[in-house]
Amino acid sequence: MNFDLAFQRLLGQEGGFTADPRDRANWTTGKIGRGELRGTKYGISAMSYPGEDIQNLTESRAMELYLRDFWGPAGCDLVPEPLKYPLFETAVHTSAPRKPLFAIRMLQKALGVRDDGIIGPITLGAISSANPFRLTARFYGHRLDHLNDLPTWNIYARGWAQRIADNLKEL
Repeated sequence: MNFDLAFQRLLGQEGGFTADPRDRANWTTGKIGRGELRGTKYGISAMSYPGEDIQNLTESRAMELYLRDFWGPAGCDLVPEPLKYPLFETAVHTSAPRKPLFAIRMLQKALGVRDDGIIGPITLGAISSANPFRLTARFYGHRLDHLNDLPTWNIYARGWAQRIADNLKEL
């Protein structure tokens, strides 16, 4: 999988514009009821990009942001095929732009190495010696653990779990 394919798949999961006031990502401050409710489009949120015109965001601008801020910094080109999309999609949903540390730390937990958020020689070595499908399954296990601990789990659990199920079916 390359970035273009990953981006198109992500768009299929994200859909169009939403402005759910219960979702902190839709607020420019990241705090419900504070700042402006500008919403999310193509998965690009007002919380992460408060200076973007979310409602009028173009697909090409979203693509530019995803490549610059998530695909590259998460090291998606450095991981084996079955893990490229899960790492990218998780970076988008759990990390700040240009700092996909949380997704990388989740990967490192799945690998059993120190979770410092840096894809360095130790992480790369562990990746190269791991079974890529088992690693992807462990990665998703850590992701579900994280999501289950969020206070909004009761609101969004069905959609989050379905997304992971859909992604696992693609392996």
